[in-house]
Parts: sequence; C-alpha cells; structure tokens
Amino acid sequence: MRGKRLSVGLKAASAIVTVILLVTSAWAAPRENVLHDFNDSKGGANPYAGLIFDTAGNLYGTTVNSGAHCCGTVFELTPRSGRGWTEKVLHNFPATDRDGLFPGAVIFDTAGNLYGTTGVGGAYDEGIVFELTPKTGGGWTEKILHAFGNGRDGIQPSPGLVFDTTGNLYGTTSAGGTYNGGTVFELTPKADGGWTEKILHDFGDGSDGSDPVAVLTFDSAGNLYGTTANGGSGCLGGCGTVFELTPQAGQHWREKVLHKFKHDGRDGFYPTAGLVLDANGNLYSTTASGGADDSGVVFELMPKAGESWTEKVLHSFNITAGRYPSPLILDAAGNFYGTTSTGGAHDWGTVFELTHKSGGGWTEKVLHSFNKNGRDGTGPNAGVVFDAVGNLFGTTVGGGDTAKCGGDGCGTVFEITP
Repeated sequence: MRGKRLSVGLKAASAIVTVILLVTSAWAAPRENVLHDFNDSKGGANPYAGLIFDTAGNLYGTTVNSGAHCCGTVFELTPRSGRGWTEKVLHNFPATDRDGLFPGAVIFDTAGNLYGTTGVGGAYDEGIVFELTPKTGGGWTEKILHAFGNGRDGIQPSPGLVFDTTGNLYGTTSAGGTYNGGTVFELTPKADGGWTEKILHDFGDGSDGSDPVAVLTFDSAGNLYGTTANGGSGCLGGCGTVFELTPQAGQHWREKVLHKFKHDGRDGFYPTAGLVLDANGNLYSTTASGGADDSGVVFELMPKAGESWTEKVLHSFNITAGRYPSPLILDAAGNFYGTTSTGGAHDWGTVFELTHKSGGGWTEKVLHSFNKNGRDGTGPNAGVVFDAVGNLFGTTVGGGDTAKCGGDGCGTVFEITP
C-alpha cells in the first residue's frame, strides 16, 4: 500500500503554485548557493513543491518523504544572523491515523496560518485539505478542513490552493467526481469553525479536459483559470486543455475550454502547471511535453473578440538548455523564470530566464545547470520565487548531501543571485 501511496503522492506533488511577483530583472552572471540539504531523517526528504516567503523573510515548503514518521513534512527555513539558514519542522505527516500523507505546496492566509493538501491519506485515504496554525509560545497545530473520497466527492487533491477575496479556498482534484476525471472544488468557512465543500465542476464527460493537477488562477473579475493534463483532443486520452470557470447566478459556475492542445510536432501537450495572468489579460504557462524537441514549451493564450483565444508557442525546450519545464513567474519587465527537471549542461535540470528579443521573439538564458557531483541539487521539480531584492529561491527533489537517500541526496533549497 505504501508503494501505491507514494506513487500517487509524488504525482500529486508534481504540481506547484504559480505567482506573479513584480521585481526588476537584472541578471548578469548568476551564482547558485545551497541554503539547506535535506537528510531523510526528522528534517524530511524530497521537496517536490516550491517555496513561499512570509513578511519577515522566512521560507516555507514541504517534503513528501521522511520526517519523524514517514510521509513528509511542512518546514520553515529562517536566516541566521551572519550567514546560513536554520530548518524547523512545523508538522510531520501522518501525525494521526486520519492525517494525510505526501503534502503539496502551502499558502498563507492574512493571519499567518498555512494551508495545503496531501495527495492521499485522511479518513477515506484519498487526500485532505489541512490548516496549520501557530500556537502561542511556539509550535503549530494541524486541523483537517476536509477529507476527500466520501461519495461523489473528488479524490487525490492536486497540490496548490488559492483564496478568493472573501476567504474561501479553491483547488482541484486529479481524479474522482461524477465522471472520475477530477474536479474543481470550493471550501467555505462556517461560523462554527468547520468548512463546507462544494464541487464547482466535474471533468471527464468527453467534452472537456481531465486530470487537473495544477493550482488555479483568479482574474480581477472573479473568474478561475486552470489546466488539465489530459482530455481535450489528440494523444491517448487527450493532450490536455486550458479552461475558464465563470460564476453564474444561483451559485453555479460555467466552464469554457479556451484551448485544446494537439500533438502536431510543435504545439505543447500535457500541461501540468498553473497559469500566469498578465495585466493585459493574456495567459502563460508551460507544458510537460511537445514542442520542437518534445521537451515541453512555454505558451501564451491571447483573448480575441467573440470570446475565442489564440495560442502562441513562445519557446520550445531541448536537452541542451533544459527539458520538462515547471510553472513560471513573471517580473516587472515581462521576463519569465522557471526550472526544468532535466537537461542542461549536466542533464540534472536548470533554472532559466526568457526575455523579449528586439524585433519579436524570445531568448532563453540558462541561469544555472544543476550538477549532482557538485552537490548543488538535482531535478528541480517546482518553480522559483523572488525575494524583495530579486534573488531566486527554489527546491530540488534530489542531490545535496549524496551520502543520504541511497547516494542520490535528499534534495536541497537553493538561492540564485545575480
């Protein structure tokens, strides 16, 4: 059972939160610095999800393995005076028999509480939504807000949640629902401290996508945008879609498929990352496969008159500059940043930047190629985040101290400075 759980948990943890942070691009000769090596013991191992900052400059994230019990951690990294960072485990999974296993990305609310999902575990062994609340005097308390798998509910929640302006939580499940193609759900807080789940859309009826494994994105009008890894048209089981959910009168939501990917040798397919929305209403993201070298692409969707959208492939990846890209972030100058899980100079993955070329088009620059022998980390699965001065921070699934985790290393937290 643990092997099955692990495979589901790793799949569910493969996707991470996409954010837009407005900082200025000023990269020259970037340098990587490993801030933390995970150790496969109480500190956790294999961080598949990305990182977030609090207002004091501390970093937060998750690991999907080990910790005090077996099945992952939520951790905090605090900068030490002078140099270095200190890791503190805020929660070990499973803390109880009904706790989740293999957590995904976490987010903050305005009060400083953390929220996230686990791919499996919980009362019905199909995943949970959890909250971690700081305790007076230190420590954190976990509360399970919802356990998936009870009846028509979705199962195996995807990593990454998003709040609306009134404090409701939204996310996706990669399976379950009416057609077993996954769902979009909403969790609404109740006066008694509990939460009520509502299914906004069921995927997999043959007309839309299936298997939504990425975080959702809101626009200013309250519409939700997301991707499905499968469904649509082409490929075996479909090549994936980009969709929009629009709230309707009577608390209903209408789904519209904005783009169906196709396996035509140039278009991307299997989108597993969330979407970035720019100030002009254009959507951007990556696909895990497809493109000129079948290594994934960066694409743009532009709205047209009449509610239709046009897709444009901005960049195709290859083994030299990196393959299989992560979610993107956007800086104030309109440049994109992300990671690839393989490829690069040593085939252990990269951190990249995409910048506009004069006259049109985009140029990719590899900011760092990971190198297992250099102990700097391998296989960055999640995206990156900026700090307030423009440095990039991220995680690698493996690498670091290669004496740990069977010689592969248990993963790292890294920083890239200009």
